Amino acid sequence: METNEKRGSDMAGILYDARRIKAYEGLLALGEIADETRQWCDELWEELVFDTELLEELVFFMEHHCLKDKVRCEGYGLTDLYIWQMNRYNIIGDSGKNTDACNKDRMVLHAFRDMIDMKKEPAVYVKRMTMGRGMDQA
Repeated sequence: METNEKRGSDMAGILYDARRIKAYEGLLALGEIADETRQWCDELWEELVFDTELLEELVFFMEHHCLKDKVRCEGYGLTDLYIWQMNRYNIIGDSGKNTDACNKDRMVLHAFRDMIDMKKEPAVYVKRMTMGRGMDQA
């Protein structure tokens, strides 16, 4: 009986590893679409692999092409960071709107990168996103 139980737990580990491999391959494919280097994607992966919630968000995004927005830091989610990326693009492009040249996949990947960094230094990101005004001030 112990042998069957052990085999079952081994199989669960194999399935989990296969899911991670698929997620990594998906990240690389998304990185290619987003014009990011393999090194940049590998660095992102090295952080994502230790954050189960964010890894689940990435898998959800790759499967549904939208954010679940479950992960939060200081009240901000991935959608907030994505919108912040979009606003920065609009300001830099001086267009007031996102054009066809806007690489939304790149901005999503950068939202994941920003969330990883925000979890490490929340105050820095809150200040950047609010320009020092705070979340609820206009």
